[in-house]
Amino acid sequence: MHKRTLLLVPVLAYMGLHWRSFIPNCWPWLERIWRFIMPSYPSPNSLPRDEVESQVSLVSVVVEPSDSLPREEVESQESLGSVVVEPSDSIPSGKVEVPVLRSLRSFDIEDTNEYYCMYDSTWEDHPSEETSERRTKHSNKFNRFRSAARDMQKYRHDYPGQGSNLYFGGQQQDDMPNLQFYRGQIPSSPDGVFIEDFHNKWHRKYSKMEEVHSYIQWWFPLQEPGMNYQAKELTKKEIEAFLEDGTAKQRLVMSYKLMLDFYGIELSNDITGEVKLENNWRERFDNLERNTHNNLRITRILKCLGTLGFPHYQAPLVRIFLEQTLVKGKLYNVKESALNYFIFAVIAKQERRNLVKYAYAHYEPKHEFVWCPKTIQSIFRGETFPDEKPN
Repeated sequence: MHKRTLLLVPVLAYMGLHWRSFIPNCWPWLERIWRFIMPSYPSPNSLPRDEVESQVSLVSVVVEPSDSLPREEVESQESLGSVVVEPSDSIPSGKVEVPVLRSLRSFDIEDTNEYYCMYDSTWEDHPSEETSERRTKHSNKFNRFRSAARDMQKYRHDYPGQGSNLYFGGQQQDDMPNLQFYRGQIPSSPDGVFIEDFHNKWHRKYSKMEEVHSYIQWWFPLQEPGMNYQAKELTKKEIEAFLEDGTAKQRLVMSYKLMLDFYGIELSNDITGEVKLENNWRERFDNLERNTHNNLRITRILKCLGTLGFPHYQAPLVRIFLEQTLVKGKLYNVKESALNYFIFAVIAKQERRNLVKYAYAHYEPKHEFVWCPKTIQSIFRGETFPDEKPN
């Protein structure tokens, strides 16, 4: 290597004297000399396109003083995006860009990917404020999902732009009617029923629970209006107070149990939120199939659980509906709501991802699955899914 480098000395000396005319005419010759002296490395252009895209991406590397961190500290493979290394004489402190292997499990997607939905942040590890979507024709199935995703994203992001929501109908909501209802201080309206009477007298009153439509907004209040104009929306202040009230939260769980029984389901674990089928599930499933407005009720219930302190109850309920619709072949009229709304009401992103993966594993035909981008579906196809436990 040193002997080869000496060959450049007379060349450079001559260039110093005649550089104006030498460089433009002899640049190709100099390039060949340089390639002869220096070792060659494969360039990205010489590699297969798919290998470059799947294995290497340019990410930030933050160089910190060596006494503050170990020599190399890398984030988990699930979200590999930055590397912290110890500085050396050749690397200054600061931020530099280097190629780092990125796991496909990071779920990085482009907004041009087929079935990408700008309202679904399930697959974005670092969602940006401004997103776009490829202008192309999609199936009606995807368009319905996109419409639902806009509503569910607004819910999961806590209704951005809504402010403190301290006013409703021109009246200040200092009295917090939803919390007062769950404290047993006021009855529902217009039914005039107190929460304890609901719990004690409406158990297994299936006809009444099906035909009356004004109680569900009181049992499961949200920060958005419902069909009962005499029910009030939750306010931010009310949510904070509700989360600190043990009695109100205990009664909310009781309301949840009553509604699960109405659907033929039982809360089998109050701590984890695990659920299972009741003995009368066939009768109750028939009612679900006939009365599809219950899909709206279930979406409301899931949203309320996530808002008022029980987000860990969401995924088990969604899972049982996915199992019954996609695996068992039941509840045909619930399936689309489960895929469009129930899954995307789940606040925990990893739980949401798991549910989409479960749905994809059991959905047929696969080419009609629109609830995650094609890039994510290709990842799912390369992974194994554990065998399901018998019901």
